[in-house]
Amino acid sequence: QVQLVESGGGLVQAGGSLRLSCAASGSTLVINAIGWYRQAPGKQRELVATMRSGGSTNYADSVKGRFTISRDGAQNTVFLQMNSLKPEETAVYYCNAQGTYSTYRGYSRAFDNWGQGTQVTVSS
Repeated sequence: QVQLVESGGGLVQAGGSLRLSCAASGSTLVINAIGWYRQAPGKQRELVATMRSGGSTNYADSVKGRFTISRDGAQNTVFLQMNSLKPEETAVYYCNAQGTYSTYRGYSRAFDNWGQGTQVTVSS
């Protein structure tokens, strides 16, 4: 099984910064892609930033230049540094990871998992 545990959300004033973390755990984990999405009240979940195993990144246009995604591959942890936050970016931020893991019998299985989400609130 694969678990994703997020942390780092909270309340920040407009223009402030937060750093989110997402730690992935599982047996013989191989992560092909990992990233962050967010969902504001009454809106659809949207991509914020993703990173593939080779290191390539993809950002939503609205966060380019302000948000940075990075990864500690050895720890299977991904970070999202968010600077110059705006009130409209108040949302629940979710971590998503895709890849493979090994079952207790040694079989490789694909996964596409979500974390439980962490609330980010930006006050004006």
